[in-house]
Amino acid sequence: MLGQRKSSPLTHSNDLNKARAVEGVDHGGMTDGELIRRAEAAGISTTYENWQHKQVAVPPQTLEAILAALAQANAAATAVGGETVGARGAVDAPDDAAHDGAGRGGGAGGAGEAGGRGVSEGGVDGRGGSGVDVGAPVPEQRSWGFTVQLYSVRSKASWGHGDLRDLAELASWSGGQLGAGFVLVNPLHAAEPVPPISPSPYLPMTRRYSSPLYLRVEDVPEYTSLSAGQRDHIQQLAEPLRAQNTTSDLIDRDAVWTAKRAALELIYQSPRTAERQAAFDAYRQREGAELTYWAAWCALAERYGPDWREWPEPLRDRDYALTQAEGTEFHGWLQWLVDAQLAAAQQAARDAGMARGIIHDLAVGVHPGGADVWAHQDLLVSGVSVGAPPDSFNQLGQDWMQPPWHPQRLDATGYRPLAELFAATLRNAGGLRVDHVMGLARLWWVPAGMTADRGAYVRYDLPAAVAALTGQAARTGSVAIGEDLGTVEESTRGYLAEHGVLGTTMLWFAAEPDGTPLRPGHWRRGCMATVGTHDVPPIAGFLSGDQVRERARLHLLAGPEIEEQQRSVALVDGWRDMLAACKLLVPDRPATLEEFTVALYSFLARTPALLVGVSLADAVGDTRSQNIPGTSEEYPNWRIPLTDSEGKPVPLEDLPAHAGVRAVADAVSGGLAGRAHAGHKA
Repeated sequence: MLGQRKSSPLTHSNDLNKARAVEGVDHGGMTDGELIRRAEAAGISTTYENWQHKQVAVPPQTLEAILAALAQANAAATAVGGETVGARGAVDAPDDAAHDGAGRGGGAGGAGEAGGRGVSEGGVDGRGGSGVDVGAPVPEQRSWGFTVQLYSVRSKASWGHGDLRDLAELASWSGGQLGAGFVLVNPLHAAEPVPPISPSPYLPMTRRYSSPLYLRVEDVPEYTSLSAGQRDHIQQLAEPLRAQNTTSDLIDRDAVWTAKRAALELIYQSPRTAERQAAFDAYRQREGAELTYWAAWCALAERYGPDWREWPEPLRDRDYALTQAEGTEFHGWLQWLVDAQLAAAQQAARDAGMARGIIHDLAVGVHPGGADVWAHQDLLVSGVSVGAPPDSFNQLGQDWMQPPWHPQRLDATGYRPLAELFAATLRNAGGLRVDHVMGLARLWWVPAGMTADRGAYVRYDLPAAVAALTGQAARTGSVAIGEDLGTVEESTRGYLAEHGVLGTTMLWFAAEPDGTPLRPGHWRRGCMATVGTHDVPPIAGFLSGDQVRERARLHLLAGPEIEEQQRSVALVDGWRDMLAACKLLVPDRPATLEEFTVALYSFLARTPALLVGVSLADAVGDTRSQNIPGTSEEYPNWRIPLTDSEGKPVPLEDLPAHAGVRAVADAVSGGLAGRAHAGHKA
């Protein structure tokens, strides 16, 4: 997950613990005891276990701020006609009126019934329309696939930014020639409709719809009906962007969208056949109100800016604003095009023999000024944002600048909005990775104006949230993967596994109780195994030590750089010894980057993990991190094209002949096949 604002180290825990021990301390008319009781009744945990397995007391000021944010959200929702939530959601309710919401852990208080309320058209509700708990389909056979940041994977024909045709070709090639079973992509959620375009895939304006930045303009059917002069004009728009594909310069989303927007506007004006118009009309009817909200927000954002909180006051009211928005059809049309190209990419993957095809990624939340918050102000809480407490890699904590779901109002809907979101994302997919899946059980809320370490966990209805995910996965026959790295309650991890949701095990953080590398036989079967993620450096960064030097330069370390560097060297040395013990490296002989990379992925193939994710950046020897949590403008997050170990761009067309890519793919494919054969013989 991304980091956006810098945080400072946890500093006053001893003082806070002392303060919390004083029952009579006054907090705005409440004693400390009353504050704790009210917080717990509202689902706010007043203590938590940190990454060092120590209990930390939440500051009273944090509890007060979160209670105030919930109260303000309830008042705002009531003012616009929102439902009145039950006692658990009323922060001013008597203590004995509240459910045991925060601590019920799936027990009493409606956890089992929330997901079963109300079946919508198409069978989308908290339990996938079945009315009973269902588990997500678990793959019967092991498989591997590339994990990619799609914008970074560019072909000679793409416009300086990877697109859905590139995705289709990557899937077709890796599935057909290498035996890959899937391609996992970054979130493709839609960003602003006007520059500047936010680079982060994890801070979108909506999670319901996808970014038209990923469109291949020439694949729009109406492109062929343009005049020769119009097509020449579009190619002139594309030419300077294609020239960028041959450089390692940062991806310029603003330039890409400016050109694509002009080209798509020209195509939009071209007449559609009766058949195409009927298909567009059917799409709009299927999408209903949600497409209307997104298209209206885009039209208004083009006029007033992409943050609804800065719009004229009347337009902040969604229902009134819908009567004032003009030019909405164009934005609905763009989503229709994206939907078709997403479907084509998935079809290409399946045609190539992939068992799963495209696995999509779902971000934790959305931009506070974006369309989802504007359209659903009664379901989200302002004045706080989602993040994560300090951990071993992000030692200052993280604030992702995203408003959280209102837990009680989500309860009141039977978790239907969440189920609908999962359904929309799975429409053209063979699987879904849920970033920070622990958020289905609890989210770290950071009050506005406070640093990320001064947050608190707020609980959600885990059975209802998981049912929303697994119900849709079962309905579509898709695999469900939860990114459960970081601080996770074992009860949550166990509940997810029981319901068919695969976890994520990352090699760099996989350790035995004594801190040594996790031996192959001790890995989970029910997981996707990877070496790293988009939030840690590629293998080359670990080997060189750049990952420590870069974080030190950005003031992201809580301790001395030399100590962190020593820990990093010890980590790499430990894995080098493990690889040698597994006869994947020659002992006492320095390994090249490619040899070390092949050995690490060969190791993953020896684990029982059902899915093995191979970072395409690792395979080509990329050295730069795609994202450094805790930064925004200090580092060019999410703008780095795919390059090799020498910093030279690697176009899509060169991947089939790339020695490193072939070596890693052969090692993983051979390893999986060998273990399957050995298991069959046994």
